Amino acid sequence: MSADTKFTMTINGKAVTGAEKFGVENPATAEVFAEAPNCTQAELDEAVAAARAALPAWRKTPIEKRKEVMLAIAGVIGQHGEELARLLTQEQGKPFEQAMGDVLGGAHWFAETAKLDIPEVVSQDDEERYTVTRYEPIGVVAAIVPWNFPIILAAFKLAPALLAGNTIVLKPAPTTPLTTLRLVELIRDVVPAGVLNVVSGDDRLGPWLTGHSGIDKISFTGSTQTGRKVMEGASKELKKVTLELGGNDAAIVMPDVNVEAVAQELFWAAFQNTGQICIATKRMYVHKDIYEPLKAALVEYAKTVKVGDGSQQGTQIGPIQNKAQYQRVLDLIQDSKDKGYKFLIGGEASSAPGYFVPVTILDNPPEDARIVQEEQFGPVLPLMSFDNLDEVVTRANDTIYGLGASVWSADLAKAQEIADQLETGTVWINETQHLSPHASFGGAKQSGIGSEGGEHGLLEFCQAKTTNIRRNATFA
Repeated sequence: MSADTKFTMTINGKAVTGAEKFGVENPATAEVFAEAPNCTQAELDEAVAAARAALPAWRKTPIEKRKEVMLAIAGVIGQHGEELARLLTQEQGKPFEQAMGDVLGGAHWFAETAKLDIPEVVSQDDEERYTVTRYEPIGVVAAIVPWNFPIILAAFKLAPALLAGNTIVLKPAPTTPLTTLRLVELIRDVVPAGVLNVVSGDDRLGPWLTGHSGIDKISFTGSTQTGRKVMEGASKELKKVTLELGGNDAAIVMPDVNVEAVAQELFWAAFQNTGQICIATKRMYVHKDIYEPLKAALVEYAKTVKVGDGSQQGTQIGPIQNKAQYQRVLDLIQDSKDKGYKFLIGGEASSAPGYFVPVTILDNPPEDARIVQEEQFGPVLPLMSFDNLDEVVTRANDTIYGLGASVWSADLAKAQEIADQLETGTVWINETQHLSPHASFGGAKQSGIGSEGGEHGLLEFCQAKTTNIRRNATFA
């Protein structure tokens, strides 16, 4: 994309340049490189009205036809994967290969979700009565996507919402709107007008969208703090919500693992996408018998990892995506310094332009440290030693969050026993961050409400409707 590329919103199948604009930064340089439309209240009203007008026809469209549209979307994304990935690297900061993973992951999610079917449940079928529960679309969905994985997390919402027969107003994050705007530009010809609308804007747009009287359902991915505000706003009209929120995922590493073999996987469990993943390992509990060799292996591997501009060959970890998050990560590092915690590597802000934070690993900070209790969402990892298994499970569960966790052990039965005690929506054994369009993903505690993926995620975009037919009524 050249500097003079014009990005447009899509409302009712048409390009909308927008009455207002805002700048989009490249986080590797901290410089504005493009502009996006800053949606006005009137333009939002148009988008919601378009979705409302398109709803009757789309919900009546046979599901097989809706699946064809989803597969067409997947095909377009795949055809334009490189273009979208390069733009994503510019606005998000992640290395190109990882950006391709985000983009092609979105295509995969559309294609695989199209293989799902909406269930129909017959609960009674006898001489007296026939009772069937069917699942209908909810209506107009507000899909609100964060900045860490703009394309695949959009697909998490769009694919099941479309399959279920809903229409959508999609809002990307204000710091990463461009790839999403471009993607919807590319699929205008394969999605009926009004079925999928996309609007971009600054911080005023989110509250406008979630509070709009024309919205029936909100699907939001973001921080727990913002999720509370979304839920509060939705309560005024009892809008249905799916909230995928923050996490403080613990990894429990047992003493029977092969340290050299597991160190690299554990490193990327924490530092993939610059640590900006809701299900990244945020706290790592390592058994005391292997604590010293494992921390040494992690540090040595960290020294080999290249941090830099995601557009440059060989970069493995890019910048923090935006200035606000950059300052938050630096604040957590400074707090750890002020408290006298030991740093094994990192801990100093980069002097390079952009929002770069080096890989930072802390050595056994106390359980009440901010870096342990809070979600850092950056390339900073606290390592903690444990001895007693019951104690470490208690420590892992002692949090308001319950998104994910992982257990690492050569003894799969023992690992399953530990996993069963962890209070999270997902647990991985000897891996992490694996998600499937065919499996439910959602958070416990304050990590969310509802789920995404699989039949459970599909039904989040449906309203159950039960029909009772009384047979052999004497007055019929």
